[in-house]
Amino acid sequence: MAPLIALLGGVALARLAGLCGVHTLDGWYPALRLGLALMFVVTGVAHFSRARRRELIAMVPPRLPRPDLLVTVTGVLELAGAAGLLLPAAARWCAAGLGLLMVAMFPANVSAARRHLALGGHPVTPLLPRTALQVLFVATAAAVAVG
Repeated sequence: MAPLIALLGGVALARLAGLCGVHTLDGWYPALRLGLALMFVVTGVAHFSRARRRELIAMVPPRLPRPDLLVTVTGVLELAGAAGLLLPAAARWCAAGLGLLMVAMFPANVSAARRHLALGGHPVTPLLPRTALQVLFVATAAAVAVG
């Protein structure tokens, strides 16, 4: 739920700032870029937080090798992509890359839902709502990538 709150809250606050005269945030496109960047900071940092890291490693499908390395690499990519979203010249490429990364990581979400893992002491979001959220996140990245 935190990624959704970060995305929607970031977009809303950025759009509000744009309407209040912050010229670099004036429009939906910069607001989407900022909201998406905030979402990836939240998710990227989780890859390195002690408690969340263990949970993310557990989400990796068992057939994949080195889940700890996969979690590290995806966390670095998420944080680098978030930084790139803040650079207008790189934002479209970073958004496209992050969209592809989310598609590539989706099997971990499916695996976690099918195995009924617990994240943060709570059961993972069931597959259908989890898929709907992922579609929203990928669509937002696609909107930024297209411009």
